[in-house]
Amino acid sequence: MNRTSAENNKVLAKPKGFVFDYRGTIDTQGCHWGKMIWHAYERANIPVSEDEFQKAYVDAERTLGRNPIIQTSYTFEKTLRVKLRIEMDYLLENHCLQMDVEKGYKLVDNLLDDLYGRVCKTVANSKNVLALLKKQFPLALVSNFYGNMGEVIKEFELEGLFEHIVESAVVGVKKPDPKIFQMGVEALGLTPADVVVVGDSFDKDILPAKKLGCRTIWIKGEEWTKERHDENIPEAVIESLDEIITLFALDLH
Repeated sequence: MNRTSAENNKVLAKPKGFVFDYRGTIDTQGCHWGKMIWHAYERANIPVSEDEFQKAYVDAERTLGRNPIIQTSYTFEKTLRVKLRIEMDYLLENHCLQMDVEKGYKLVDNLLDDLYGRVCKTVANSKNVLALLKKQFPLALVSNFYGNMGEVIKEFELEGLFEHIVESAVVGVKKPDPKIFQMGVEALGLTPADVVVVGDSFDKDILPAKKLGCRTIWIKGEEWTKERHDENIPEAVIESLDEIITLFALDLH
């Protein structure tokens, strides 16, 4: 049975600190990036099937995972452009789209404008919530990312909100390994039971953080696959980061 914090209508005990995921949590508030990009394809009326796009998306993720293409100096906008181009290259090379590279890259420019604008608005909303939480709790960021998280933080003016950033490409540990969450908890000088982990991925955020002994909040949005999850595992299920303020009955003054 689906449940959200509003339906639970309960106030949770305050933690001593928070650990946040980034991708899919702060930048899209629950929507898987594969779905984010696919919906941009739909809005642009690009003549490709969702199945073909999913293959392109997976190919791009594997390509970026194998090769150090993303540099530490890359902004998120530049990172997203690289990813969209790799996906477009796959679609063109596999004849999923019947057009030349120049036209394909023009589509990439349009997709980038659409997606980046949406992300900027979402991150601005997330920033407001994080700033409120920062007044009362230490925050850490734990993310599977490419080594340029510091540049992304500057790009979206999130500096000063997180006391520590634990990035997979830097520490050499990736989710769903609970060790990466342990690093975040230890960086805050707390124990797992003192910390609430907030993330969008049930398998990569909620389950490993829960295994470590952390409290968890699942921000539930549109997932990559339609799987059933035991929503009794996280302490709460939310649809927007704003709900965290209500969940803990935080004093905003």
